Amino acid sequence: MKTRRAVFLDRDGTLNEDTGYPADFRQVHIYPAAFEAVRLLRQAGFAAVVVTHQSGLGRGYFDEKELDALHARFLKEFARRGAPLDGLYSCPHAPEGAAGSGCSCAKPRPGLGLRAERELGLDLGASYMVGDKPDDVLFGLNIGAVPILVLTGYGRGAAAELAARGVRPAHTAAGVLEAAAWIL
Repeated sequence: MKTRRAVFLDRDGTLNEDTGYPADFRQVHIYPAAFEAVRLLRQAGFAAVVVTHQSGLGRGYFDEKELDALHARFLKEFARRGAPLDGLYSCPHAPEGAAGSGCSCAKPRPGLGLRAERELGLDLGASYMVGDKPDDVLFGLNIGAVPILVLTGYGRGAAAELAARGVRPAHTAAGVLEAAAWIL
């Protein structure tokens, strides 16, 4: 039964600084406001679910063991700060056009959202997607969620790109905490 609302959250540029292709948690700088945003969303009954494209694995910048360790520390840090995440779903594939690409899980394709829906019992139509790139907004639309663009990370450039393509997020926020406040 799909009864749980969720807020899908991009990782790099939304919850933490986009530092390229971090292979170690020490290279990840989580925005302090991200903890409060997740805490507030969870207190309001939302599942907080990270959806992230980590093409550094497909590009050979790090291996699966390193990515798994980084994500384990990421989840542990949010839990330690009183803001546990309900799930973290990652696409490891190289970008479109590279060898081995063409997967169903790279945003804006809906694969990660559909998997989370199935595994966590989510109601995608009552959910939100928060991210800093055009693919995040399009992913939200593709899964039937309300898309919110944040201006952190690549957000400012994404706003112009989306406008040029005639795509409008439901809301544009300065960062993830402002996005959470708008949702609530």
